[in-house]
Amino acid sequence: MYSTDLTVSAVVGLDDRFLLVEELVNRRRVLGQPGGHVEAGETPEEAVVRETLEETGCDVECGELIGVYLWIQPQTRQQFLRIAYAAKYISCDEERELDKGIVARRWATLPQIESRQQELRSPAVLRSFRDYAAGRRQSDALLAGMLPLQNNVQKILSAADLV
Repeated sequence: MYSTDLTVSAVVGLDDRFLLVEELVNRRRVLGQPGGHVEAGETPEEAVVRETLEETGCDVECGELIGVYLWIQPQTRQQFLRIAYAAKYISCDEERELDKGIVARRWATLPQIESRQQELRSPAVLRSFRDYAAGRRQSDALLAGMLPLQNNVQKILSAADLV
């Protein structure tokens, strides 16, 4: 059994569109939200802001917790635990070099994202966009007392929605 891969992601809405990253994963182009691992000494909210800037060149302000999602990759049984936050768009630096593996920043409406489900990095991507659009938010208390997150994966798993 693999260890659980703990990440954060940003759901960035602007007008009726959402910010996506197009990236190469195992030599396949996939679409997902900006996100990644929380670094040592970093809060999940700080990681959301940093990862969004690194992957898209966009500055955001981290907002409310949308949800915690667990996806188990069917072929490998690898567990992916994703903590998704709403993030407010501030600006984008079109000239900024994006992280290695990132092909491009994209904007799409929810129907456009739904029509490309086969290209999404995981089902958690669509689930968090839908939850955001539906107004679903979790209490900040959900993760209270769990920092650093890397030391509390089992507690976070118990709060996760399986996707």
